[in-house]
Amino acid sequence: MTTRTFCRWSGGRPRPAASATLLIVLIAFAAFGQTHTTVRHYKERIDDTPPEIAQAEEAIQKNDFTGAETLLKKALDKDPKNYQAWFDLGFVFNHLDRTEESIHAYRQSVAAKPDVFETNLNLGLMLARLNSPEAERFLRAATTLKPAGHSADNHAADNHAADNHVEEGQARAWLALAHLVENTRPEDAFQAYRKAAELTPKDPEPHLSAGLLHERRKEFSDAEAEYKQALTLDPRSNDPSTSEAAIGLTNIYMKSGRLGDAEPLLRRLATERPNDASIHLQLGRVLAAQGKKDDAIAEMQAGVKLAPTDSEAQGDLADLYASAGKNDLAETAYRALVAAHPNDAELHRGLGKALLLQKKFPEAEQEFLTAVRLKRDWPDVYVDLAWAASENKNYELTVRALNGRALLNGEMPAICFFLRASAYDHLRDYKQAAVDYHHFLDVANGKYPDQEWQATHRLIAIEPKKR
Repeated sequence: MTTRTFCRWSGGRPRPAASATLLIVLIAFAAFGQTHTTVRHYKERIDDTPPEIAQAEEAIQKNDFTGAETLLKKALDKDPKNYQAWFDLGFVFNHLDRTEESIHAYRQSVAAKPDVFETNLNLGLMLARLNSPEAERFLRAATTLKPAGHSADNHAADNHAADNHVEEGQARAWLALAHLVENTRPEDAFQAYRKAAELTPKDPEPHLSAGLLHERRKEFSDAEAEYKQALTLDPRSNDPSTSEAAIGLTNIYMKSGRLGDAEPLLRRLATERPNDASIHLQLGRVLAAQGKKDDAIAEMQAGVKLAPTDSEAQGDLADLYASAGKNDLAETAYRALVAAHPNDAELHRGLGKALLLQKKFPEAEQEFLTAVRLKRDWPDVYVDLAWAASENKNYELTVRALNGRALLNGEMPAICFFLRASAYDHLRDYKQAAVDYHHFLDVANGKYPDQEWQATHRLIAIEPKKR
């Protein structure tokens, strides 16, 4: 079975809404990946808000988006350049999954008042959702603007909160811009992540995102540094960013062969998140790679119990049982997998090997035959079939299996020559048996002392004596 890349958790952390009075102002924020969500965060006093807009925003608060749309269109009939109405309408259309109409509304709002942070950010995110090259223009504009709610007339404490809000808003704009250009201009993305980190030095998200990008680019030392910084800033075990950073570090350690470094991180995560199947499974794989098979089995069993439909994990557990010599458990696991995936040659081979090692030779032979039928170009399974057939004294099948193996790959392992020689010997084809015994002795080089002794003595018995 192929070991999977460790599962990741994605998504930005939800933040509490700021304090509010009257007009609802809307902000969109791109979380990790392709998520673009408009979020209502805070209010700002506007004394001359038209009544239709005020009523529309009350409707939005109640999730009555159809009613809000009607009211906002009435407001625009009276004032076609009201940026506030177009802005709210952009939010309404986005919530109703009317993307093109939402983009049009935000464009109208920006055209009416181009220096609004929230409108530029929302429009940039909506365009980014469509992979439009225009998105960068509006996201960059947002990085130069201040979110609404900042006023020089506030008290000192309010000013401090407002300053934090401004920095957080601008950091979000930089994060959105970084995500946008990651694939095309990674160096610009790294610069944007650094800007976001400078604005919100206690936030792990810019470091986490930069770490993910470094990891994708195989810049593992840089990725490790960013992940460690994210963990330092937010060590809370129940936070998604913490899990993501710890998992990122684990991936780095595994890709660089530092399994000993990965293990304690995974053990910590398994303790903190005992019901997370992916953590137990990855810990099991790391332990197995270090030869800690009993501990690995326990973790894999825990993971499979939590994710009973994960056939790949079940296969890994079956392989682990087999490598640990627990062939009865391996047989049970493989039988369940074969029942669910009857056309998987690898599973039939795994079951066959578990049966072979338990000396259930007839059943093993049938499983290997099935594997050969499903995957005729797999040399190794022909050798397995030959072993099982030989133990069943089915020497004709032994010869056919090894001849099939030879057709796929001209160079056969030494033991295959001995196995075929023994089969010919039992079939009384002494001439061909002698040929294969000699081939075996020529390449064995002392690696198979018992079989070499047998081959030597059988040649004495079956070859004509020279006078």
